[in-house]
Amino acid sequence: MIIIAPSILSADFARLGEEAEDIRTAGAEYLHFDVMDGLFVPNISFGIPVLRSLRKTSGLFMDVHLMIDRPLRYVRAFCEAGADLVNVHVEADSAENNLLALEQIRALGRKTGVTLKPGTPAEALEPFLPFVDMVLVMTVEPGFGGQSFMFDQLDKIRRVRAMLDEVNPRCGLEVDGGINAETAPLAIEAGANILVAGSAVFGKSDRAAAIAALRGHQAEWR
Repeated sequence: MIIIAPSILSADFARLGEEAEDIRTAGAEYLHFDVMDGLFVPNISFGIPVLRSLRKTSGLFMDVHLMIDRPLRYVRAFCEAGADLVNVHVEADSAENNLLALEQIRALGRKTGVTLKPGTPAEALEPFLPFVDMVLVMTVEPGFGGQSFMFDQLDKIRRVRAMLDEVNPRCGLEVDGGINAETAPLAIEAGANILVAGSAVFGKSDRAAAIAALRGHQAEWR
């Protein structure tokens, strides 16, 4: 099954609760939170209060992507605010500290994830693969929405899928950046099964059709 995770970075922030319910009824399973601190990436988005507020009103799976420096400092707070999965960047801290962050997330009963920037090789995942429920491969440079899909990341997606098949085949493989009806089948063919989309969902008047279009090639996945 292909899971669709619309990013609230592209939602109408004046009516976030309604936006979350709209994409749920349109067929999305996850709600993706792009948390940015202005340090790890050159942008600031939102944080714990937004997650806590949406958790009170939405039953969607809360997929929290921490684009923040030294995430170990904050993973407990995001878990307690309502995250179902917390994803940390391998580049955001030492491998030792990131493993501690994953251990803490797991101890709090949440799912774990790690993320790679476009310039980071797949091999950087090796210390983390046995301990995660999801790997996220960025197909744009993290920090801003609306960027174009980086086609050179497709080989990395294939490599990550092969690594997961050897070590942790139940682990999900998420792709984030420039995902739309044209690029989604390429990511799926390469091995992704969780698609983050911003404007390709929230920017459409018929969101059910938009989500169906992203998922339309799922029969071809693996």
